[in-house]
Amino acid sequence: MKNSKLYAYVDHTALKAFTTWEEISMLCEEAVQYRTASVCIPSCYVEKVRTAYPKLRICTVVGFPLGYANTASKLAETAQALADGADEIDMVINICDVKNGRYKEVETEIRRLKEETGEKILKVIIETCYLTKEEKIAMCHAVTDAGADYIKTSTGFGTAGAAMEDILLMKEHIGAKVKIKAAGGIRTREDMEAYIHAGCSRLGTSSAVEILEER
Repeated sequence: MKNSKLYAYVDHTALKAFTTWEEISMLCEEAVQYRTASVCIPSCYVEKVRTAYPKLRICTVVGFPLGYANTASKLAETAQALADGADEIDMVINICDVKNGRYKEVETEIRRLKEETGEKILKVIIETCYLTKEEKIAMCHAVTDAGADYIKTSTGFGTAGAAMEDILLMKEHIGAKVKIKAAGGIRTREDMEAYIHAGCSRLGTSSAVEILEER
């Protein structure tokens, strides 16, 4: 695939706890130059990026990276991010609820955040590295039934990132309207192309420019 086509799948990402404005600015300049799908940034930078780059598509994260904040706080975080100018929200599910078999509660939380985002895109991070196959399938159903736009593999801060077997499992169990985002550990062009060919509509990576421009 041509570089330009690969970039169109990329949520160009910078989410480390110590990310500086200089790094965010560089990320945004690269996103404009290479026409990535979006930038995925900490919520504290959303308003500033919206002002500095008014045409850039901005994604931010909610309940990140552990997911066990209560629903009210996730809703407040989402509302503020949207008010600041975010176009897309990547939320982390409550993995504690999953481990306690409270799948319906997870679905309800996702539905409430989707109601908050409205026509804006909601991606749901299920953090596959912590889940059993049964739990992954249950989350495919929860994401689908709650009306979210995407299911996403990973935060990139867990014990492992995206894995092809999880993409194929998701593809088998999500609804027709749900898209897939692979994130975490995408380090090569071959990784990028393989996930796209497997059915991913987005790729979350901080390494796209390094990979594709061979820096």
